Amino acid sequence: MLPQTRETTYCFPGENGPDSNTAMRHFRTLVVDDVEEFRRLLCSTLQERPECEVVGVASDGLQAVQQAEELRPDLILLDLGLPILNGIEAARRIRELSPNSKILFFTQNCSREIAEGALGTGANGYLLKSDATDLLWAVDTVLKGEQFVSSRVLQN
Repeated sequence: MLPQTRETTYCFPGENGPDSNTAMRHFRTLVVDDVEEFRRLLCSTLQERPECEVVGVASDGLQAVQQAEELRPDLILLDLGLPILNGIEAARRIRELSPNSKILFFTQNCSREIAEGALGTGANGYLLKSDATDLLWAVDTVLKGEQFVSSRVLQN
C-alpha cells in the first residue's frame, strides 16, 4: 500500500510546484538508466541546478550498486527496468551499502503494485518518465526527506 502521510507529496502538475526561491544545499547524484537518451536528459536537467553535481552514471543495476557503494551519493535516480540486476533488487542492495542515499525511481511503469514494491525497498520517490517536467520538484521533495509519488500511479 502506498503510504499516505503528511510527509508524502503527491504530484499534481501545476499545484504547489518547486519554489525556485528556495536555496538547496549542494548534493551529489548518481544517474542510472539503461537508455542513453534518458541518462542524458536526466543529467542535463539536473545540471540546470548549480547545487547539483552528477558524480556518476550507470547503465545497469550491478553498476548502480557498485557506484553507490563507492560514491555514496546523496541522491540516486534509478530506473526499474535495468539489465543484469533490476532496479528493485539494485535498490535493496544500495539501501544496505549506502543507507544515507535517497533513491528516486524514474520509470515508465505506472503500476501501483510495482510502485509499492519499489517504495518498499526504502526508496524515497517514484516518478514516471512521462512526468519528467516534474523531475526537479521530485528531487527537491526527496532531498527534503519527504516522499514523492507521481499522481498517475495513485490513480491506477
